[in-house]
Amino acid sequence: MSGFPAFKDVVRGVSNQMRALRETQPDLMTAFSQLATAGTRDSALDRKTRELIALGIAVAGRCDDCIGFHVQTLVKLGMTRQELEDAMATAVYMGGGPSMMYATHALAAFEEFSS
Repeated sequence: MSGFPAFKDVVRGVSNQMRALRETQPDLMTAFSQLATAGTRDSALDRKTRELIALGIAVAGRCDDCIGFHVQTLVKLGMTRQELEDAMATAVYMGGGPSMMYATHALAAFEEFSS
């Protein structure tokens, strides 16, 4: 046992629950989807940079579900391990010891989604 969640399972499970919420809370889920789109679109910062920022916040906020989603997206966007490590260094700088622990989760998610 690695001590880390199976991030593919985490993303799949949360996605299933969010689909269920779309049935009962369509306004909420539409608004959340619009917020996510607005917060990650290419603008002065490209999408990968914005996703790296989101991942740093997920690490500092200790959200494994968020880590899974953002790492999955970043792998699809071509993030390198060095880019991930640099972003995690900044997250640890801002969040201290707890962020260091969750930065290791992001590395585990990267390894899982990259394989």
